[in-house]
Amino acid sequence: MAMARASSGLAYPDRFFAAATYAGFGGSPNSSSKGVTSKFSNDVALLLYALYQQATVGPCTLPKPRGWSPVEQSKWTSWNGLGNMASIEAMRLFVKILEEEDPGWYSRAANYISEPVIDVEMNHDPKADLSIKNEISLPETKSIPTENGNSVETHDKDIMVEGFGSVSVYDQWVAPTVSGTRPKPRYEHAAAVIDDKMYVFGGNHNGRYLNDLQILNLRNWTWSKVEVKPNSEASVIVTPCAGHSLIPWEGNKLISIAGHSKDPSEVVNVKAFDLQTNTWSTMKTYGKPPVSRGGQSVTVVGGTLVIFGGQDANRTLLNDLHILDLETMTWDEIDTIGVSPSPRSDHAAAVHAERYLLIFGGGTHATCFNDLHVLDLKTMEWSRPSQQGEIPSPRAGHAGVTVGESWFIVGGGDNKSGVSETVVLNMSTLSWSVVTTAEGRVPLASEGLSLVLSSYNGEDVLVSFGGYNGRYNNEVNLLKPSHKSTLQATMSGIPALDSGSGVQNATNGTRDVELEFEGGQDGKIREISMDNNNNHNEPQTNEVEEVSEGLISRLKAEKEELESQLNKEKSQSLELKQELIEAESKNTELYKELQSVRGQLAAEQSRCFKLEVDVAELRQKLQTMDTLQKELEILQRQKAASEEAYAKQKQSSGGVWGWLAGQPPPPAQKPNNAS
Repeated sequence: MAMARASSGLAYPDRFFAAATYAGFGGSPNSSSKGVTSKFSNDVALLLYALYQQATVGPCTLPKPRGWSPVEQSKWTSWNGLGNMASIEAMRLFVKILEEEDPGWYSRAANYISEPVIDVEMNHDPKADLSIKNEISLPETKSIPTENGNSVETHDKDIMVEGFGSVSVYDQWVAPTVSGTRPKPRYEHAAAVIDDKMYVFGGNHNGRYLNDLQILNLRNWTWSKVEVKPNSEASVIVTPCAGHSLIPWEGNKLISIAGHSKDPSEVVNVKAFDLQTNTWSTMKTYGKPPVSRGGQSVTVVGGTLVIFGGQDANRTLLNDLHILDLETMTWDEIDTIGVSPSPRSDHAAAVHAERYLLIFGGGTHATCFNDLHVLDLKTMEWSRPSQQGEIPSPRAGHAGVTVGESWFIVGGGDNKSGVSETVVLNMSTLSWSVVTTAEGRVPLASEGLSLVLSSYNGEDVLVSFGGYNGRYNNEVNLLKPSHKSTLQATMSGIPALDSGSGVQNATNGTRDVELEFEGGQDGKIREISMDNNNNHNEPQTNEVEEVSEGLISRLKAEKEELESQLNKEKSQSLELKQELIEAESKNTELYKELQSVRGQLAAEQSRCFKLEVDVAELRQKLQTMDTLQKELEILQRQKAASEEAYAKQKQSSGGVWGWLAGQPPPPAQKPNNAS
């Protein structure tokens, strides 16, 4: 393995030419790829051919082949699909694909390596080589058990170094040994990468919120703590928090946004940390800010931050959408159409093609989700497309990063246990697949862990930190994702045929395939011929042409059928849209009528209330009149009695005149006595 290890120190472009020579592409820009046979799968052979052309010739400027030549069609489509990729990037990706397919290629390439490469090896002192390798190699690494019980070995044969921290084990987690004072174990922290340094801020440790800022140097894997200085303009106290988001900004600043705290504010606060002055400051924003929250997702889209969901200080789950313009620092609450995701927190979000916002998973207080929602940021319409492949289990508290078309999801839990598998979503096809699975209660199967993407010399590396799976963690793990799936996903979206078939579909049935029997250990090896020379006999050529013509006929028939179905679907869609417009119009009219009726009803209710008041007053007056009537009758009876008594008295006294004349009153009559 000495030669394989030495290959990591071979400089570009020599390393690329050595790889190209081994793969059968010549080894110099002047070499031709015609007549070359490679022992790779069809798709890998096309990728290698396209990358070789991109690296040695540049972007494809040739016109698309007019005649039906399966090989030329496929080769042109593969090369053209790389667009304006830089030559050096194509070289690096070529070597990476070769290393993925044949990790020991360099040790077997002695007979293929061109003279300059051999000179480099021979002119080096072995002791000096060993010294250099020892200086740049990774620290001792730990093994992470996989689901089948095997461990990911981290011996020298598996870990090769090309600059500090570059791991050559693909799609497996590796735990490096780090130096320096480790941060406190935590979860629900936030992490971001600037200049090959991972910054970790805040989090939750044993139920207490943190406000420290830690740095992991991704070149030498050394931890250090940032000594925050007071701001000269205004003293800013950084509140301990968890469930917040950390965003790199302007190359020398970190933005901390939202998060739970002991004494939460009413609205979301935005703070910035200046890496040059080591000071925190509060950023002044305009517009109506969102209510304070934690567990939200914050996604960078161009010059804006898109914030979705979370949980407020009252433990109320949210599903609102807000956008912060980083140029004007203005908040805007967005009204969306379609069916929004249900209120949730601790979900994951990513943006695809700078247009589509993807929301996956998350949870409530009682359940977790594994649904996928997509928001078109141009039309602001939500949709819930169907997922393909191995759909992940429900989870919350997971983390994700994007690498090209791929969205990697790590960790999370379902309120019962941590999720052990690392999954990836092809954002173009919405197809899931499992990258790797860890065994047991490892830090990767945790909730509230962080995941960032770093790059060294063209090497993409995922870095996870912390989390909670029954205990608080402060472990660091690395994964080097495979680039092959990213390239295939990018190229599969480019039509290889007029009928719209992708590269993969077109090449599987049209490339020339040979089966040769060799006396080695491999037995029969499928070899794909990457040339279009006339080195095949005439019957084979005729057979390929017949198969191709049949394939074209079937593809055309399928195309016509699909177009017919598409036209029907479009027609039905237009009819449904028209019906929807009419229904909305009727709904608007009915709503107006309802409002009018409600107004009339309110007026009638007011009138009835006034009438009731008048009736009550009249009843009160009527009761008063009855009382007066009774009093009048009593007075009348009293008057009549008085007049009657006065009349009797007048008769018995002889009148007034007799009294004035002095006439004595008549004698009283004696009663007759019975004899």
